[in-house]
Amino acid sequence: MSWGLISEMGHVAIQTTDLNASVADATDILGLRVTERTDGGVYLAANAVHHELVYVESSRNGIHSLGLIARDGDALAEVRRRAAAENVQILSSRPLSAGVADGFAFVGPEGWIFEVYTGMAPAEAGPLSFGPDRYGHINFHPVDVRGMMLFLSRVFDFRLSDVIGDDFAYFMRCNPDHHGIALIKGRGTFHHHAWQTQSVGDLAKLGDRLNRKGRELIWGPVRHGAGHNIAAYYVESSGAVVELYTDLEQIYDDDREPVVWGQDENWYNMWSDRRPDDFRTFGIPPVDHHF
Repeated sequence: MSWGLISEMGHVAIQTTDLNASVADATDILGLRVTERTDGGVYLAANAVHHELVYVESSRNGIHSLGLIARDGDALAEVRRRAAAENVQILSSRPLSAGVADGFAFVGPEGWIFEVYTGMAPAEAGPLSFGPDRYGHINFHPVDVRGMMLFLSRVFDFRLSDVIGDDFAYFMRCNPDHHGIALIKGRGTFHHHAWQTQSVGDLAKLGDRLNRKGRELIWGPVRHGAGHNIAAYYVESSGAVVELYTDLEQIYDDDREPVVWGQDENWYNMWSDRRPDDFRTFGIPPVDHHF
């Protein structure tokens, strides 16, 4: 259940310079299925919905939009009102994506495009094989991390689950999942999109699939302190990072106070204080939109 305007995370749309390679990564490595192909775009999903990931063919790699599902029509109307009050640029008064009933898109802080909608169409689930159960969360690195945190709270009713350091990182939720959006102070790039799977064994199988293709995990498996999830990461063809995770903390007390960590505490890996020096250097920027 959701207490606020957003009931769940919707999708990530990524512009890619190599559409075929991106789709191959999503299907052959991550285990998603294609639900629709359009002129210059491909929709994919793990769950029984029209899409959770979209690739758009482009001359640049970057984030096309970040999708959020409004609780209902009244909640969507309230998000429209709040967005107007923020004086943001409205890109479209209708959904950008196929497969949704109603929605709109606008430019948020630092150029990030948010698409908010209701009425995601169902899609027939694929055969049970490898692959995640569903899309879970995103992580990106705003320059003004506190400003982004306040914006997500003010416009969408996201709540704080964990706070890291003095305006260094915020983990925010819109439903019982510990976080739907994680923010870490950085250089204005998107870091990773994350997918929930059933067991830690699935993370090992991900590593095996990557190895057979001459690829590698860039970190993990690790046990995070913030969120408690066990996670492994690799880089997809667009340059974005993909996380596969299991065992994410669920928060059913809507008014739970956020857990506070020192920036130098081991909030990122409970099994070791080591992490790759280049882990946070991966990622892709938001991309300019013209409609």
